[in-house]
Amino acid sequence: MTDVRPLKQEQEPASSEVTEVAPGVLRLQLPIQMPGLGHVNTYALIDRSGAALVDPGMPGPANWKALQQQLQQAGLRVADVHTVIITHSHPDHFGGAARLAKDSGAQVVTHEAFKTVWDDHDHVDSSDADAGGEEVDFEALNAKGAMPPRRKPWDSTAWGGNEYQPPGVKGLMFRYARPLMRRQFRTPEANRKLRNGDVIKLANREWIAVHTPGHTLDHLCLWDPEEGTFLSGDHVLPTITPHIAGLGEGADTLALFISSLDRVTEIDGVKYVLPAHGHPFVDLAGRANEIRGHHDARMQRLREVSVELGPATVQEFTQRIFRPDRWGFMAESEIFAHMRHLELTGQADRLDGEATPRFVITADHPQNVPST
Repeated sequence: MTDVRPLKQEQEPASSEVTEVAPGVLRLQLPIQMPGLGHVNTYALIDRSGAALVDPGMPGPANWKALQQQLQQAGLRVADVHTVIITHSHPDHFGGAARLAKDSGAQVVTHEAFKTVWDDHDHVDSSDADAGGEEVDFEALNAKGAMPPRRKPWDSTAWGGNEYQPPGVKGLMFRYARPLMRRQFRTPEANRKLRNGDVIKLANREWIAVHTPGHTLDHLCLWDPEEGTFLSGDHVLPTITPHIAGLGEGADTLALFISSLDRVTEIDGVKYVLPAHGHPFVDLAGRANEIRGHHDARMQRLREVSVELGPATVQEFTQRIFRPDRWGFMAESEIFAHMRHLELTGQADRLDGEATPRFVITADHPQNVPST
């Protein structure tokens, strides 16, 4: 008997319907084919000068054609787009930005830490003002283990697993045609780089930049206190938990993510939450707390597995936590993020001296993931 699971919202195929999901904000859906995802939401923020677009989808002609069709459905042309906002450095969010900026002359807006794996430089040399106005030095955070170094997706993994490679023909392209892929996935040039707390005018009102590192270092949300609209990107999704990648030896990406969840739960007056995948929803704090609870439960399950297995590799933990169709790079990187957090917070021991490190979780530690 075939195991058929209902689609999560984020897995649903793109609809051609354009809907107004908040005052002056239209939802346009673009098709994507990525693990666990069937569409990306591109939001058009309408004003007297035209529109700003948030996350214009993947690179390539298929996405460009779909984007033009969705713009036409919304009563817009490419020439009407004066601003492109990128929530973070994944190709289903930044991929269409370079051509859109070239063809429309649009300004490109990102968080100031925006950097893709295709860039030559590996570290962020910048700072970010937190909610209290203090400056956080990303380089200093990286040095003390709070921020991940930028690893290429084809680097060997920190946990001794296989490098990432898409299946089939795409995998061959990934391995043997990287210069071509680099041109296709080229990083768009940002005209404006936002810091946490910066204000930007969109849809005839002021929006506040909210830096939410975790899913990526450069993840940017936008908050509109006038109408109660929150653009959540991939930070808070309605029915799946965002991927938290453990790619760097010095990273505690899980603690960063939990701290970012705590930051958005403190925002009052949210009426509309507009995620990058899945349908708009209402309860931002409630959903953020559910996601945090998921990670708390994951930590408890890892403790149980550690008791059963003793010292074990990331792959061994992964195969006890995830069902077989989820095994591989993505699952392993998330398990490593949890194990790295446990190690950095003194809740797990890492047994070195082997090509593939093993971890054992020690007893009598708090179950909840503390924020930074």
